[in-house]
Amino acid sequence: MGPVVSASANIVADTATRIFTDLADPQTVNNAADGAWRDRVWDALADAGLTLAWVPEEHGGAGASLADGFEVLRVAGQFAAAIPLCETLLAGWLLARAGISSPAGPMAVAPTQPKDRIAVNPDRTLSGSVHRVPFARASRHLAVLAHGPTSPVIALVETEACRLTEGANLAGDPLNRVTFDRTRPLELAAAPPDFDQTSLMLMGAVARALESAGALEAMLALSLRYADERVAFERPIGKFQAVQHNLARLAGEAAAALAAAGSAADAIERADTFDDAVLLEAASAKIRSAEAAEQGAAIAHQVHGAIGFTAEHILHRFTLRLLSWRDDFGHESHWAATLGARIAERGADEFWPLVASR
Repeated sequence: MGPVVSASANIVADTATRIFTDLADPQTVNNAADGAWRDRVWDALADAGLTLAWVPEEHGGAGASLADGFEVLRVAGQFAAAIPLCETLLAGWLLARAGISSPAGPMAVAPTQPKDRIAVNPDRTLSGSVHRVPFARASRHLAVLAHGPTSPVIALVETEACRLTEGANLAGDPLNRVTFDRTRPLELAAAPPDFDQTSLMLMGAVARALESAGALEAMLALSLRYADERVAFERPIGKFQAVQHNLARLAGEAAAALAAAGSAADAIERADTFDDAVLLEAASAKIRSAEAAEQGAAIAHQVHGAIGFTAEHILHRFTLRLLSWRDDFGHESHWAATLGARIAERGADEFWPLVASR
């Protein structure tokens, strides 16, 4: 079944698009002398309720649907804006699952890697070290999934109460190791039944897949426009068969990523738990969007030639983030192995009914 976009999701997407277009146009941002644009776009998104879209109203959020938030992420990918919007949405969603209200301002979520672990001590403090946490340094609070003696718990932690290392991803966005050394959270509550770290990784994987799909859409538009404008041998390069072939391949990669990510978002929207059907959809979306990121980045740069590698051109804003997002919430190799193991556990007789049910 293909992705279904609700009327409210369209309205939310239009609102996000207007804000990003007015305040975070990639070329304007690329030419900016400082980062003042970040505060302006963040304030506008927060005023519109988009930063806490997944937080119920009684916990300080907008109470929007999952579909609404997923559309915001796709739009955010189309602008490749270096702000912790995805991270704050996920953090608010995680806190809300434990009935914890979200504070104002940017948040990050931890862990973001399947094998990282944070433990709850007997005195209700947190211990552990997690790596590759996007925008931790730029966030005021962390939403944390930790492991208690018998079940997972969710905590709200002040970032300054943790020890952070400096770091950045390929695009220069903050990417930090966060160490919890008997850190006392502001709030701590039990996670819902049947919710574990895999559930968080699957939600994060779909969020990154949607951002990647949005970035690929923008890269396709950039490449089509450049191919129509760039003239060689007295005609636009888009008239050459080899370039047309590459553009068709890029369109295919963008369409495949969007279809897989949209289907996974629908699966999460409709499911009560992160069951095997959600695992199939979410893992497939992360795998396919990561493959599309690799192929799409190469194609877009080939179409643009050397100009696409320059700091002055905006293409790198998309390609470098696309390649960085592949490793967040589990890279494609992890999800391919996880998906294969789960299918093997179910047995050959269960494979086709599971696939056909989607």
